[in-house]
Amino acid sequence: MRTLVLLALAGLGAQLVDGSLGMAYGVTSTTLLLAMGTNPAAASATVHLAEIGTTLMSGVSHWRFGNVDWKVVARIGVPGAVGSFLGATVLSRLSTEVAEPVMSVLLLGLGVYVLSRFTLRGLPEDRLGTPLRRRFLTPLGLVAGFLDATGGGGWGPVGTPALLASGRLEPRKVIGSVDTSEFLVAVAASLGFLFSLGSQGLKWTWVLAFLLGGLVAAPIAAWLVRVFPPRVLGSAVGGVIIVTNVRTLINSDWARLSGTPAVLLYAALYALWAAALTHSIRAHLRDRATTPDRPVVAQGEAREPVGS
Repeated sequence: MRTLVLLALAGLGAQLVDGSLGMAYGVTSTTLLLAMGTNPAAASATVHLAEIGTTLMSGVSHWRFGNVDWKVVARIGVPGAVGSFLGATVLSRLSTEVAEPVMSVLLLGLGVYVLSRFTLRGLPEDRLGTPLRRRFLTPLGLVAGFLDATGGGGWGPVGTPALLASGRLEPRKVIGSVDTSEFLVAVAASLGFLFSLGSQGLKWTWVLAFLLGGLVAAPIAAWLVRVFPPRVLGSAVGGVIIVTNVRTLINSDWARLSGTPAVLLYAALYALWAAALTHSIRAHLRDRATTPDRPVVAQGEAREPVGS
């Protein structure tokens, strides 16, 4: 019972961050299940089955708050579903000994990307309102969907920063559209795992615990997206992902690091994480203090080119 409560709280916390940041539900939840000794394919399958319900609730909530661009949802979600089905099939064919460190490497890479992206760079706004093209969204969806299934997370960490970096959607619509399209990815990945594995290794009570926690958090997170600064949350989540997956790797056959070297590595990681958070908070406060209030540009309205 204690485990189920822990998983429900983890699902609640992960969905709060995911719904307000556009990433981290799958990565955070899968990382927790791996730390508990769950088979990597079963861990990803568990999370994706729970995500069918959480992403549906999250999408509805974001839609009600006006955070969704449906063209983006369709153009990135369909190829994302194809990529996630393929990724689930690939992961299901890997042995546990190979899959666990491989998944941890993928998650670690995503964590480094999230931490560096949100700590070091701001959000471009000069192209806001310019349409996003299929030739950009289709390959992005395929790659993000594949990584999401094989790494247990990756749809948000890949899709959200890429769309934010494009500068063509306001941040709340990027987050809302990514979260909404993830429903298609979760369904396709779940089908891929079920076709390849059946119900082998799945604990349906764990799926339900993650689902209940996520359902409670989804509408709250859709509102919080208007309140919390993405830059600070991105640094916080990236640090969690990095530290947790470094722990998995140093305990695997790939590294087997212990004693003083392990302590020094953890100390360096926590120091880096604290520095990243401090930098992000200061940058956010500085930007808020120096940037004058500007009217919000409605979706679809063109903004004059810089220098015109």
